Amino acid sequence: MSAIERAAQTLGLPRDGPSVSEEDVTPVAPAATVGIVAPARRRRMSLSRGRRLISPLVLLGIWQLTNAFKLISPEKLPPPSMVVTTASNLIFHPTPAFGSLQGAMAVSVQRFALGFALGAGVALLLALVAGLSRLGEATVDPLVQMIRTLPLFGLIPVFIVWFGIGSLPKILLVALGASVPLYLNTYSGIRSIDGRLFELSHVLKLNRRERLINVVIPGALPQALVGLRQSLGAAWLSLVVAEQINANAGLGFMINQAATFLRNDVIFVALTVYTLLGLLTDWIVRLLERRALAWRTDLVAQ
Repeated sequence: MSAIERAAQTLGLPRDGPSVSEEDVTPVAPAATVGIVAPARRRRMSLSRGRRLISPLVLLGIWQLTNAFKLISPEKLPPPSMVVTTASNLIFHPTPAFGSLQGAMAVSVQRFALGFALGAGVALLLALVAGLSRLGEATVDPLVQMIRTLPLFGLIPVFIVWFGIGSLPKILLVALGASVPLYLNTYSGIRSIDGRLFELSHVLKLNRRERLINVVIPGALPQALVGLRQSLGAAWLSLVVAEQINANAGLGFMINQAATFLRNDVIFVALTVYTLLGLLTDWIVRLLERRALAWRTDLVAQ
């Protein structure tokens, strides 16, 4: 019995039906092979993550070798081993000049969190207003474009005059730095949603809240997450600069103190912490992106 006849018998079709050659039958993969796809994909992702570590490790090795071969003075470019030792001393043996590393990091993270939450909240609200309303676009978008062209760090003396030398101007600078990229990307994401989806929402008689939840947010989410990653980087950059102006605590204050005492190793410790915190927040957003946009990942994998 041929494969065609066996298939016809299984489906209950008459054998004298239309003749079909065996080449026209698409072979179906055994069910056991379906379970192989997920582990294989996980192995590819693990391999990709491993490859991403190669260049940073090579850079660290070259950096360490510059000290081993006396190519650069450790006072100018402290090697990674010295940076790790200094970081350990700042954690377990804080000094009055620099304080503790964990204390400075806690102050900086608090400023960043408050500033980013404020800036992200305002940016998302303005993006919704400008993206969903022609009047909102005419009112909000020109103002945001004006703010975007302002030199952010040129506002530092103005904020100090307005708000003093405490944490408030630093938080506001972080908020301002974070808000513009997130607004621009979210606004662009809302405007790029297929108009037929809005027509369908009208046909289905969805109210504003349902339209926002089922059409606007899913449609704008990919672009908004891109803006979120950009705004995190801008927020950390704003914090680095803001904390070096009239600060009495935080990683920026530690950098200023280290510059006064010519301690490049302490400066590199603070910069390394800034970098690690930035990478951590970016990794969190990338993880959120994979979870929220799993359907896009599956489509690409196919």
